[in-house]
Amino acid sequence: MAEYYAEYDRRPRRRRTSLAMRLVDGIVTLLSLAAAAAMILTFLVPWIDPGRVWFLPLVGLAAPVTYVATVVLALWWVIRWRLLRASLMMALVVGGLFRLSLYYKPAIRRVYDNETFGRGTFKVMTYNVRSFYGERGENSAGGVLRLIAEQEPDIVCLQEFNARLAERSSEYAWLEETYQSTAFGRTQAPDSLYGAPLVILSKYRILRSGVALTPSASVWADVLMGRDTVRIFNNHLRSTAIKASDGDYIASHRFLSDSAGETRIRSMVTRLRDNSILRAAQVDSISAAIAASRPQRIVCGDFNDTPVSYVYHRMARGLNDAFRVCGSDYSHTFRGFWNMLRIDYVLSSPQFETLSYEVLPATWSDHLPVVVRLRRTQSNN
Repeated sequence: MAEYYAEYDRRPRRRRTSLAMRLVDGIVTLLSLAAAAAMILTFLVPWIDPGRVWFLPLVGLAAPVTYVATVVLALWWVIRWRLLRASLMMALVVGGLFRLSLYYKPAIRRVYDNETFGRGTFKVMTYNVRSFYGERGENSAGGVLRLIAEQEPDIVCLQEFNARLAERSSEYAWLEETYQSTAFGRTQAPDSLYGAPLVILSKYRILRSGVALTPSASVWADVLMGRDTVRIFNNHLRSTAIKASDGDYIASHRFLSDSAGETRIRSMVTRLRDNSILRAAQVDSISAAIAASRPQRIVCGDFNDTPVSYVYHRMARGLNDAFRVCGSDYSHTFRGFWNMLRIDYVLSSPQFETLSYEVLPATWSDHLPVVVRLRRTQSNN
Protein backbone atom coordinates (compact mmCIF):
# COMPACT_ATOMS: atom_id res chain seq x y z
CA MET A 1 0.00 0.00 0.00
CA ALA A 2 2.84 2.40 0.87
CA GLU A 3 4.43 1.71 -2.49
CA TYR A 4 1.14 2.56 -4.25
CA TYR A 5 0.87 5.96 -2.53
CA ALA A 6 4.54 6.66 -3.10
CA GLU A 7 4.03 6.09 -6.82
CA TYR A 8 0.89 8.24 -6.73
CA ASP A 9 2.86 11.10 -5.09
CA ARG A 10 5.54 10.98 -7.74
CA ARG A 11 3.24 11.33 -10.78
CA PRO A 12 2.20 15.01 -10.34
CA ARG A 13 5.83 15.93 -9.75
CA ARG A 14 6.77 14.52 -13.17
CA ARG A 15 3.90 16.46 -14.75
CA ARG A 16 5.01 19.69 -13.09
CA THR A 17 8.55 19.18 -14.42
CA SER A 18 7.19 18.56 -17.88
CA LEU A 19 5.13 21.75 -17.73
CA ALA A 20 8.17 23.69 -16.56
CA MET A 21 10.26 22.38 -19.43
CA ARG A 22 7.53 23.22 -21.91
CA LEU A 23 7.48 26.75 -20.54
CA VAL A 24 11.28 26.99 -20.81
CA ASP A 25 11.18 25.60 -24.35
CA GLY A 26 8.56 28.19 -25.26
CA ILE A 27 10.71 31.02 -23.94
CA VAL A 28 13.81 29.65 -25.70
CA THR A 29 11.79 29.34 -28.91
CA LEU A 30 10.95 33.05 -28.76
CA LEU A 31 14.60 33.86 -28.05
CA SER A 32 15.64 31.65 -30.96
CA LEU A 33 13.30 33.46 -33.32
CA ALA A 34 14.70 36.81 -32.19
CA ALA A 35 18.30 35.60 -32.52
CA ALA A 36 17.59 34.11 -35.96
CA ALA A 37 16.06 37.38 -37.17
CA ALA A 38 19.02 39.35 -35.78
CA MET A 39 21.47 36.91 -37.39
CA ILE A 40 19.81 37.22 -40.80
CA LEU A 41 19.90 41.01 -40.51
CA THR A 42 23.58 40.76 -39.58
CA PHE A 43 24.26 39.03 -42.91
CA LEU A 44 22.57 41.96 -44.69
CA VAL A 45 24.27 44.81 -42.79
CA PRO A 46 27.39 45.16 -45.02
CA TRP A 47 25.30 45.35 -48.19
CA ILE A 48 22.66 47.94 -47.31
CA ASP A 49 23.27 51.68 -47.07
CA PRO A 50 22.25 52.94 -43.59
CA GLY A 51 20.55 55.81 -45.37
CA ARG A 52 17.96 53.29 -46.54
CA VAL A 53 17.63 51.23 -43.34
CA TRP A 54 18.97 53.32 -40.48
CA PHE A 55 18.87 50.72 -37.69
CA LEU A 56 21.14 48.18 -39.42
CA PRO A 57 24.36 49.69 -37.99
CA LEU A 58 22.96 48.94 -34.53
CA VAL A 59 22.51 45.31 -35.58
CA GLY A 60 26.10 45.23 -36.85
CA LEU A 61 27.35 46.70 -33.59
CA ALA A 62 25.81 43.77 -31.71
CA ALA A 63 27.03 41.13 -34.18
CA PRO A 64 29.45 39.32 -31.78
CA VAL A 65 26.75 39.07 -29.10
CA THR A 66 24.21 37.87 -31.67
CA TYR A 67 26.55 35.15 -32.90
CA VAL A 68 27.36 33.87 -29.40
CA ALA A 69 23.64 33.85 -28.52
CA THR A 70 22.87 31.86 -31.68
CA VAL A 71 25.53 29.27 -30.81
CA VAL A 72 24.17 28.89 -27.26
CA LEU A 73 20.59 28.51 -28.47
CA ALA A 74 21.63 25.97 -31.12
CA LEU A 75 23.33 23.89 -28.41
CA TRP A 76 20.19 24.09 -26.28
CA TRP A 77 18.09 22.53 -29.03
CA VAL A 78 20.72 19.86 -29.64
CA ILE A 79 20.63 18.95 -25.95
CA ARG A 80 16.85 19.01 -25.99
CA TRP A 81 16.94 16.78 -29.09
CA ARG A 82 14.74 19.13 -31.09
CA LEU A 83 16.44 18.34 -34.37
CA LEU A 84 14.51 20.67 -36.66
CA ARG A 85 15.10 23.71 -34.48
CA ALA A 86 18.69 22.66 -33.85
CA SER A 87 19.30 22.28 -37.59
CA LEU A 88 17.89 25.72 -38.37
CA MET A 89 19.99 27.39 -35.69
CA MET A 90 23.11 25.45 -36.70
CA ALA A 91 22.63 26.59 -40.30
CA LEU A 92 22.83 30.18 -39.08
CA VAL A 93 25.89 29.34 -36.99
CA VAL A 94 27.65 27.84 -40.01
CA GLY A 95 26.72 30.89 -42.08
CA GLY A 96 28.27 33.10 -39.42
CA LEU A 97 31.54 31.17 -39.54
CA PHE A 98 32.43 32.93 -42.78
CA ARG A 99 32.47 36.26 -40.92
CA LEU A 100 33.94 35.00 -37.66
CA SER A 101 37.47 35.94 -38.79
CA LEU A 102 36.38 39.58 -38.78
CA TYR A 103 36.38 39.39 -34.98
CA TYR A 104 38.25 36.31 -33.85
CA LYS A 105 41.30 34.40 -35.04
CA PRO A 106 42.68 31.32 -33.26
CA ALA A 107 46.03 32.06 -31.62
CA ILE A 108 47.90 29.93 -34.16
CA ARG A 109 50.05 32.25 -36.16
CA ARG A 110 53.41 32.44 -37.83
CA VAL A 111 56.18 34.02 -35.79
CA TYR A 112 58.85 36.03 -37.56
CA ASP A 113 62.08 37.32 -36.14
CA ASN A 114 63.85 40.36 -37.53
CA GLU A 115 66.03 38.25 -39.85
CA THR A 116 63.03 36.52 -41.36
CA PHE A 117 61.38 39.84 -42.23
CA GLY A 118 64.41 40.73 -44.31
CA ARG A 119 64.49 42.92 -47.39
CA GLY A 120 61.42 44.69 -48.63
CA THR A 121 59.53 44.73 -45.31
CA PHE A 122 58.25 47.83 -43.60
CA LYS A 123 56.13 48.75 -40.60
CA VAL A 124 52.89 50.75 -40.64
CA MET A 125 51.21 52.32 -37.60
CA THR A 126 47.77 53.91 -37.35
CA TYR A 127 46.71 55.71 -34.18
CA ASN A 128 43.89 58.06 -33.21
CA VAL A 129 45.66 60.18 -30.59
CA ARG A 130 42.58 62.09 -29.38
CA SER A 131 44.24 65.48 -29.86
CA PHE A 132 46.94 64.38 -27.37
CA TYR A 133 44.59 64.52 -24.41
CA GLY A 134 45.05 61.64 -21.99
CA GLU A 135 42.51 59.96 -19.76
CA ARG A 136 42.57 62.81 -17.22
CA GLY A 137 42.95 65.60 -19.77
CA GLU A 138 46.74 65.71 -19.48
CA ASN A 139 49.05 66.31 -22.46
CA SER A 140 49.87 62.83 -23.83
CA ALA A 141 51.96 64.01 -26.80
CA GLY A 142 55.26 63.02 -25.20
CA GLY A 143 54.03 59.50 -24.50
CA VAL A 144 52.68 59.07 -28.03
CA LEU A 145 55.88 60.32 -29.66
CA ARG A 146 58.03 58.10 -27.43
CA LEU A 147 55.85 55.15 -28.45
CA ILE A 148 56.45 55.98 -32.12
CA ALA A 149 60.19 56.20 -31.43
CA GLU A 150 60.16 52.79 -29.71
CA GLN A 151 58.20 51.09 -32.49
CA GLU A 152 60.15 52.77 -35.33
CA PRO A 153 57.36 52.47 -37.93
CA ASP A 154 58.23 53.44 -41.49
CA ILE A 155 54.79 54.95 -42.12
CA VAL A 156 52.57 56.54 -39.47
CA CYS A 157 48.96 57.64 -39.92
CA LEU A 158 47.71 59.80 -37.06
CA GLN A 159 44.16 60.97 -36.56
CA GLU A 160 43.06 63.91 -34.37
CA PHE A 161 46.60 65.29 -34.44
CA ASN A 162 47.17 68.42 -32.34
CA ALA A 163 50.46 70.14 -33.16
CA ARG A 164 49.93 72.83 -30.52
CA LEU A 165 50.37 70.18 -27.83
CA ALA A 166 52.85 68.05 -29.80
CA GLU A 167 55.36 70.87 -30.21
CA ARG A 168 55.55 71.30 -26.44
CA SER A 169 57.08 67.82 -26.24
CA SER A 170 60.85 67.40 -26.34
CA GLU A 171 60.34 64.57 -28.86
CA TYR A 172 58.71 66.86 -31.43
CA ALA A 173 62.03 67.93 -32.96
CA TRP A 174 62.95 64.25 -33.36
CA LEU A 175 59.66 63.63 -35.16
CA GLU A 176 60.33 66.39 -37.68
CA GLU A 177 63.90 65.18 -38.25
CA THR A 178 62.98 61.50 -38.66
CA TYR A 179 59.91 61.69 -40.88
CA GLN A 180 58.73 63.49 -43.93
CA SER A 181 55.25 64.74 -43.21
CA THR A 182 52.15 65.56 -45.14
CA ALA A 183 49.58 67.50 -43.18
CA PHE A 184 46.23 68.93 -44.14
CA GLY A 185 44.74 71.44 -41.79
CA ARG A 186 43.74 74.98 -41.13
CA THR A 187 47.00 76.76 -41.97
CA GLN A 188 48.40 78.16 -45.19
CA ALA A 189 51.84 76.56 -44.81
CA PRO A 190 51.77 73.43 -47.04
CA ASP A 191 54.52 71.57 -45.15
CA SER A 192 53.42 72.49 -41.65
CA LEU A 193 51.96 70.05 -39.15
CA TYR A 194 50.31 72.95 -37.34
CA GLY A 195 46.57 72.60 -36.99
CA ALA A 196 46.37 69.42 -39.07
CA PRO A 197 43.80 66.85 -37.86
CA LEU A 198 45.15 64.11 -40.17
CA VAL A 199 48.89 63.52 -40.58
CA ILE A 200 50.86 61.03 -42.67
CA LEU A 201 54.48 60.54 -41.59
CA SER A 202 56.90 58.61 -43.79
CA LYS A 203 60.55 57.59 -43.74
CA TYR A 204 60.16 57.17 -47.48
CA ARG A 205 60.17 60.12 -49.81
CA ILE A 206 56.75 61.73 -50.22
CA LEU A 207 56.19 62.56 -53.88
CA ARG A 208 52.79 64.22 -53.74
CA SER A 209 49.70 64.39 -51.57
CA GLY A 210 46.08 65.37 -51.69
CA VAL A 211 42.66 65.32 -50.06
CA ALA A 212 40.29 62.46 -50.87
CA LEU A 213 37.24 64.01 -49.19
CA THR A 214 37.96 66.72 -46.62
CA PRO A 215 41.15 67.48 -44.64
CA SER A 216 39.56 66.05 -41.51
CA ALA A 217 38.05 62.92 -43.13
CA SER A 218 40.41 61.39 -45.72
CA VAL A 219 43.80 62.37 -47.13
CA TRP A 220 46.45 60.57 -49.17
CA ALA A 221 50.15 60.65 -49.94
CA ASP A 222 52.23 58.94 -52.64
CA VAL A 223 55.48 57.56 -51.20
CA LEU A 224 58.43 56.16 -53.14
CA MET A 225 59.41 52.62 -52.10
CA GLY A 226 62.36 51.56 -54.21
CA ARG A 227 61.16 52.10 -57.75
CA ASP A 228 57.48 51.78 -56.84
CA THR A 229 55.02 54.47 -55.84
CA VAL A 230 52.58 53.47 -53.11
CA ARG A 231 49.54 55.53 -52.18
CA ILE A 232 48.81 55.82 -48.46
CA PHE A 233 45.31 56.79 -47.34
CA ASN A 234 44.70 58.14 -43.85
CA ASN A 235 41.04 58.26 -42.80
CA HIS A 236 38.96 59.47 -39.89
CA LEU A 237 35.29 58.91 -40.57
CA ARG A 238 32.40 60.51 -38.75
CA SER A 239 32.27 59.65 -35.06
CA THR A 240 29.33 57.83 -33.52
CA ALA A 241 29.13 60.70 -30.99
CA ILE A 242 28.59 58.13 -28.24
CA LYS A 243 30.66 59.02 -25.19
CA ALA A 244 32.16 56.79 -22.52
CA SER A 245 29.62 58.23 -20.08
CA ASP A 246 26.84 56.87 -22.31
CA GLY A 247 28.33 53.39 -22.10
CA ASP A 248 28.64 53.67 -18.31
CA TYR A 249 25.03 54.85 -18.14
CA ILE A 250 23.83 51.70 -19.93
CA ALA A 251 26.22 49.32 -18.14
CA SER A 252 25.12 50.55 -14.71
CA HIS A 253 21.42 50.16 -15.67
CA ARG A 254 20.71 53.68 -14.44
CA PHE A 255 18.28 54.15 -17.30
CA LEU A 256 15.89 51.74 -15.54
CA SER A 257 15.39 54.10 -12.61
CA ASP A 258 16.23 57.45 -14.19
CA SER A 259 13.16 59.53 -15.03
CA ALA A 260 15.03 60.95 -18.02
CA GLY A 261 16.25 57.53 -19.11
CA GLU A 262 13.98 57.26 -22.13
CA THR A 263 15.05 60.69 -23.39
CA ARG A 264 18.73 59.88 -23.02
CA ILE A 265 18.43 56.49 -24.73
CA ARG A 266 16.49 58.11 -27.57
CA SER A 267 19.24 60.73 -27.89
CA MET A 268 21.89 58.01 -28.18
CA VAL A 269 19.93 56.14 -30.83
CA THR A 270 19.38 59.37 -32.78
CA ARG A 271 23.09 60.16 -32.71
CA LEU A 272 23.96 56.64 -33.85
CA ARG A 273 21.42 56.85 -36.67
CA ASP A 274 22.40 60.29 -37.94
CA ASN A 275 26.14 59.68 -37.82
CA SER A 276 25.83 56.24 -39.43
CA ILE A 277 24.07 57.87 -42.39
CA LEU A 278 26.78 60.54 -42.61
CA ARG A 279 29.56 57.92 -42.46
CA ALA A 280 27.91 55.97 -45.26
CA ALA A 281 27.91 59.09 -47.44
CA GLN A 282 31.57 59.66 -46.60
CA VAL A 283 32.60 56.11 -47.42
CA ASP A 284 30.86 56.17 -50.79
CA SER A 285 33.12 59.06 -51.82
CA ILE A 286 36.29 57.75 -50.15
CA SER A 287 35.97 54.20 -51.51
CA ALA A 288 35.52 55.62 -55.02
CA ALA A 289 38.74 57.62 -54.60
CA ILE A 290 40.56 54.52 -53.33
CA ALA A 291 39.33 52.38 -56.22
CA ALA A 292 40.42 55.02 -58.74
CA SER A 293 43.92 55.37 -57.27
CA ARG A 294 47.11 53.54 -58.21
CA PRO A 295 47.02 49.74 -57.67
CA GLN A 296 49.57 49.64 -54.83
CA ARG A 297 47.79 51.20 -51.88
CA ILE A 298 47.54 51.02 -48.11
CA VAL A 299 44.41 52.27 -46.36
CA CYS A 300 44.64 53.16 -42.67
CA GLY A 301 42.65 54.96 -40.06
CA ASP A 302 39.77 55.19 -37.66
CA PHE A 303 36.62 54.15 -39.54
CA ASN A 304 34.40 54.51 -36.45
CA ASP A 305 32.57 51.36 -37.54
CA THR A 306 32.87 47.67 -36.83
CA PRO A 307 33.88 44.94 -39.31
CA VAL A 308 30.20 44.06 -39.80
CA SER A 309 29.18 47.35 -41.37
CA TYR A 310 28.50 49.02 -44.68
CA VAL A 311 31.51 51.29 -44.09
CA TYR A 312 34.00 48.45 -43.59
CA HIS A 313 32.58 46.49 -46.52
CA ARG A 314 33.09 49.44 -48.88
CA MET A 315 36.53 50.42 -47.56
CA ALA A 316 37.94 46.88 -47.53
CA ARG A 317 36.75 45.91 -51.01
CA GLY A 318 39.70 44.41 -52.92
CA LEU A 319 42.04 44.90 -49.95
CA ASN A 320 43.45 42.61 -47.26
CA ASP A 321 42.57 43.32 -43.64
CA ALA A 322 45.77 42.83 -41.61
CA PHE A 323 43.87 41.37 -38.66
CA ARG A 324 42.13 38.74 -40.80
CA VAL A 325 45.51 37.66 -42.14
CA CYS A 326 47.75 37.77 -39.06
CA GLY A 327 45.62 38.68 -36.06
CA SER A 328 45.00 36.42 -33.09
CA ASP A 329 42.22 35.98 -30.54
CA TYR A 330 39.58 38.71 -30.19
CA SER A 331 40.88 42.12 -31.21
CA HIS A 332 39.63 45.53 -30.11
CA THR A 333 41.10 48.96 -30.83
CA PHE A 334 38.79 51.19 -28.79
CA ARG A 335 39.22 51.48 -25.02
CA GLY A 336 35.58 51.60 -24.08
CA PHE A 337 32.25 49.81 -24.50
CA TRP A 338 33.57 46.69 -22.78
CA ASN A 339 36.54 46.41 -25.18
CA MET A 340 34.28 45.08 -27.92
CA LEU A 341 35.01 47.44 -30.81
CA ARG A 342 37.59 47.02 -33.57
CA ILE A 343 37.23 50.27 -35.48
CA ASP A 344 40.85 51.09 -36.46
CA TYR A 345 42.27 49.30 -39.49
CA VAL A 346 45.24 48.73 -41.76
CA LEU A 347 44.18 47.44 -45.18
CA SER A 348 46.53 46.73 -48.08
CA SER A 349 46.28 45.81 -51.74
CA PRO A 350 47.28 42.29 -52.91
CA GLN A 351 50.75 43.56 -53.88
CA PHE A 352 51.65 43.41 -50.19
CA GLU A 353 51.97 40.41 -47.89
CA THR A 354 50.92 40.91 -44.28
CA LEU A 355 53.53 39.50 -41.90
CA SER A 356 52.36 40.62 -38.48
CA TYR A 357 49.55 42.43 -36.72
CA GLU A 358 49.67 43.91 -33.23
CA VAL A 359 47.47 46.16 -31.12
CA LEU A 360 49.66 47.88 -28.54
CA PRO A 361 48.36 48.23 -24.95
CA ALA A 362 48.99 51.99 -24.84
CA THR A 363 46.95 54.27 -22.60
CA TRP A 364 47.65 57.65 -24.21
CA SER A 365 44.26 57.84 -25.98
CA ASP A 366 40.81 56.28 -26.00
CA HIS A 367 42.02 54.30 -29.04
CA LEU A 368 44.81 51.73 -29.24
CA PRO A 369 47.61 51.95 -31.82
CA VAL A 370 47.64 49.27 -34.52
CA VAL A 371 51.04 48.21 -35.87
CA VAL A 372 51.35 46.03 -38.97
CA ARG A 373 54.40 44.73 -40.80
CA LEU A 374 54.06 44.32 -44.55
CA ARG A 375 56.29 43.02 -47.31
CA ARG A 376 56.19 43.91 -50.95
CA THR A 377 55.82 40.83 -53.10
CA GLN A 378 58.69 39.73 -55.33
CA SER A 379 57.15 41.36 -58.39
CA ASN A 380 57.41 44.73 -56.63
CA ASN A 381 60.94 44.43 -55.29
